[in-house]
Amino acid sequence: MRSEKLSRKKFVLWGVGISSVFVVPTFLKFTSAKKHKTTTEKMLTQDGRLVEINVADIPAERKEIKKSDISTWIHGKTL
Repeated sequence: MRSEKLSRKKFVLWGVGISSVFVVPTFLKFTSAKKHKTTTEKMLTQDGRLVEINVADIPAERKEIKKSDISTWIHGKTL
């Protein structure tokens, strides 16, 4: 009777140990992927190039441009 309980405990402990070997690396992979994921926005520069900028680098306070400034905003080009 005693050896039967002992073998059940060993079986359960080995099962938990082996399953944690598979679960822990998967969990760590997903948490590290979330930290490195950055979001970017596509924006047009003044010389007409399309660039991607990290959202964290964009200032929170934005100012609106006037309609008259749009035609002279891109250097060397008129609309």
